[in-house]
Parts: sequence; C-alpha cells; structure tokens
Amino acid sequence: MTEEAPQGVDPHIPNAARMYDYFLGGKDNFKADRELAELVLSVVPETRDGTRENRALIGRFVRYLCEQGITQFLDLGSGLPAQENVHEVALRHTPDARVVYVDSDPVVATHGRALLADPERVAMVLGDVRRPKEILSHPEVRGLLDFDRPVALLMMFLLHLIPDEDDPHGFVAAYRDALAPGSYLAISHVGSDSHSSLTERVSQFYERANLPFRPRPGEEISAFFGDFEFIPPGYLANGIAPDLPWPYIEPGAPIFLDEDLARMGYAGIARKP
Repeated sequence: MTEEAPQGVDPHIPNAARMYDYFLGGKDNFKADRELAELVLSVVPETRDGTRENRALIGRFVRYLCEQGITQFLDLGSGLPAQENVHEVALRHTPDARVVYVDSDPVVATHGRALLADPERVAMVLGDVRRPKEILSHPEVRGLLDFDRPVALLMMFLLHLIPDEDDPHGFVAAYRDALAPGSYLAISHVGSDSHSSLTERVSQFYERANLPFRPRPGEEISAFFGDFEFIPPGYLANGIAPDLPWPYIEPGAPIFLDEDLARMGYAGIARKP
C-alpha cells in the first residue's frame, strides 16, 4: 500500500522528527521512518525508553521554570506534537504563559499549527534554528515574547542533530546573548562518553535520514551553557556522578532508573546571571 505524503514531503527519506514520533509510539511517520527507527532500536533498544523519558523531562523542566516565575518559552526544534507539550504544561501552571515553537520541518509546522487553539498565547514558527537572527527577529516570535524580560530557551533532543560544521556552539551563544538576565537555558543531548561503538553505529544509520546524528562528550555539552549558572543537580561537568549524568529536578526522582540508559545522555538547566 502506497503511503500518501503532503506535497513537498518525500516519504522515502527517513525523517528525524518522524522517527522521534515513532519512538514515542505516535502515528505521524512513514515506512522509511519506521524501518530506520527499528535499525536504531536493534542496536540501542533503550532508545525508545530514552525518548519517552525525554518527553517526561521536558514536562518537569517546564513545571520547574513556571515555579521560578517564567512565563515565556521558546522551544527550538520542537518536533511533532506529542503528549504533554510545552504550552499544555506551561498554561496549566501559569495561565498567562506564552510559548513559541520553532522547527525547520514543514510537516512539523503544519501539525503544530493544527494543534494550537490559542494563537494569542502560542505560536508555531517554521524556521531554521541555526539562524538565530532570523528566529529572534521573526514577527510571530516578537509578537509573543518580550526579550527584555526573562525567557526560557528549550533545546531538548536538538543539538545532537546538528553537525559541528554548522557551528552549534556559535549559534547557541547568539541565543544566550539575546536573553535577558534571569532567563533559563534547558538542553538534553545524547552523550558519547560511553557506549561509543553503539553511538557510532547509530550515527551511520542516520546518514540515511534528513539530519545527521552527532553525540558529544559531556564537556562539549556543558560548554553550550556558557557562563549560565547550572541549577543543581542539573550541572553536567565537574561534580555530577559519571554513572548518572541525567539530572533531576525533583529530589529522589531520577530521570532514568536504568544506569546503562542514564549513561547515554546528558541534560541540564541553567540560569543567566
């Protein structure tokens, strides 16, 4: 049976956002996405659990940020809508929250706009996160977010899909510089400190997809935060136990109970002084 795809979308090229959707148990994916995702799972079966835990992590981060008085959220590389989206969590805890999603995938943008019920509080922008000037000056972004006030910038499961040649540290720094004091930066990123042979194989699989796969060591991931102040125990380097690099916000509630799974990724949240 031939799968129908929106105009301009090639269903035969695996798409990282649709693979993520498949790992979450979603239905917005094609045969090519499922086949490549299954190859990834054959090498790293924990990927499915890790993806689902990342969704849970986003919810915890957003709730924590709301508790700190944050009302503005910029979610870069947001991916396809799933359960407990940023705006759903934020508006539940902060009724006056404003959320802007950004993704470079037209299908993601179409799905996102269909999801939004309150355009005065939530927007979905089609844009390239690697071009911070364009994103930060976009009318919909500026229409909802006031960068003279604190903003929470979310880069969850995004940066390991950006190759080094695109200068991720450079464009992340540009976003940091645009934020007002009191803003926050939250990042989750697949690590390369352990299981390097497995992550190398996964990287080879992603050569067939629309985006690369570039896991990084903890020190490189920590550098994305610049001089922002990590929120304990969310700091990544110089202090966190090497066998549990994922932080948690709620005391006694680690992100992953499986230590092997925990060693495969990093996450942190930090505040601009």
